[in-house]
Amino acid sequence: MKELVDFSDIQAEVPTYEQVASEYDEIRRGLSQTDWQSAFSRWDALRRRLASWSALAYLRFSQDTANSEFKQARDYCDELSPRLTDLEVQLKRQLLGDPRRTDFEAHIGPQAFALWQADVTTFDPAIEADLVAEARLAAEYTELLATAKLEFAGEMLNLEGIDKYTQHADREVRHQAQRVKWQFFEQNAAALDRIFDDLVRLRHTMARKLGFDNYIALGYRRMQRIDYDAQDVARYRDQVAASVVPLAEQLIARQAQNLGVEQVYFWDEPVFDPKGNPAPLGDHDWMVEQARAMFNDMAAPLGEFFEVMVEHHLLDLKNRPAKAGGGFCTSFPSYGLPYIFANFNGTKHDVEVFTHEMGHAFQNWQSRKTPVYDYLWPTLESCEIHSMSLEFLTWPYMDRFFGAEAERFRTIHLAESLLFLPYGVAVDHFQQLVYAHPEATPAERRQLWLEMERRYLPWRDYGDLAYPAAGGRWQLQRHIYGSPFYYIDYTLAGCCALQFWAKAQSDYAGALADYVALCRRGGEAPFQQLVRSAGLVSPLAPGALGAVVERAREALALPTSR
Repeated sequence: MKELVDFSDIQAEVPTYEQVASEYDEIRRGLSQTDWQSAFSRWDALRRRLASWSALAYLRFSQDTANSEFKQARDYCDELSPRLTDLEVQLKRQLLGDPRRTDFEAHIGPQAFALWQADVTTFDPAIEADLVAEARLAAEYTELLATAKLEFAGEMLNLEGIDKYTQHADREVRHQAQRVKWQFFEQNAAALDRIFDDLVRLRHTMARKLGFDNYIALGYRRMQRIDYDAQDVARYRDQVAASVVPLAEQLIARQAQNLGVEQVYFWDEPVFDPKGNPAPLGDHDWMVEQARAMFNDMAAPLGEFFEVMVEHHLLDLKNRPAKAGGGFCTSFPSYGLPYIFANFNGTKHDVEVFTHEMGHAFQNWQSRKTPVYDYLWPTLESCEIHSMSLEFLTWPYMDRFFGAEAERFRTIHLAESLLFLPYGVAVDHFQQLVYAHPEATPAERRQLWLEMERRYLPWRDYGDLAYPAAGGRWQLQRHIYGSPFYYIDYTLAGCCALQFWAKAQSDYAGALADYVALCRRGGEAPFQQLVRSAGLVSPLAPGALGAVVERAREALALPTSR
């Protein structure tokens, strides 16, 4: 691993297939010899180098989707990646079948082999062209959303920028902002439908080529879900419907009372009282300084790490034209450095997304010296525990960002975290139905989404917002297009984060210590084992949601449901 460098000095040699294939040949020869540990180390270094190149290509494209050079680099990465995956899968198959596997597992741990067992079922050279096509469709969706130019309140805004108005204290302002926002989707409905239809049919085709009935089983394998299955998730969704939806309905009823309205419409949902939502008291630079002080006060590992992020320019937080929407954390494993990408828009969401992505980055930093590449990140539902829990563990320091409004922020954050759970499972259930019925038309998919809203979000009323009222709301959810089945992860992790929140109320130091210890474990174990190691109850356990929901109900002073 290289010494700490500034982001501007990070370089990633662009690989060729021939060069990487030659390195794999050498590694395979090395594995057949007595000193196979050296071959493992060479493979680990190669994977880190390729991951750093891929991360840099995708990050640069996200930073400026209009840059033709960055787009070319991403296209090349999309084109080459399936061929590199073929080389990697061949080696994983060799290792899985090696008579010395017990020795290998003693060297790197059994978790890597469990992950590889899933990986080898998700690839065959027959789907190489399909994977390239899938990546290009996902990129087309990202580019399409990044082109949005929304004229509102005398400004030209993108989809991230207009959200400061969708949370405005003035009800008519946020109503009109939502109208402008959804007009963009209506105007691009044909392209959005075509892209997703092509993605669904392509993923179904890949699944069939690999011997699966449909994409659902393949999607779970691609997500490396090795200690639970779709039936476990279905039972979990039922738990959310039974335990959380009634609580969410109470929250919406209280919101109507607080806002002084008879009906909470979709454009009202982001705002919890007539004052509007609390907003950070300063700009980007001010917020970074507040974060520096906060993390230094929280714990030495967090403070020292954040200094690295600032001093080495590993943050890109400002919204700007042509920048991809959303927020994410990536990393450059060859350098042992993570990187945070976000789009500040002057709302409380800036603080939430920043602390969220900081959780990912901190875990990756804590795991950077693991000798096993597969453990740099855990599987994604475990990743989201680190991010969503840090949102709650920073609560005592929210006065730095919101001043006298800090307590109101905390109350809203807790309420929104609970309201998110039904939405998250609606997204997951929708995807289950979509991939179970790949032949469905765009109109039929919209009806499927409306069914999910009736089950999990029964309070939702779009009023005169015609496009989402007809079932188009899901098309704003980027994960549905680019990362199928990566959404239930947020709800599973959210239940774990709420447990950290509950513990922090009575033992903050203990909760923080458990959190740091969990981050240090990285991905060395599957989801439910990591959860238990942190003293948490798996969300997939029967009745797991009950205690958390009741604790939240008490904190929000909601009456017990009957």
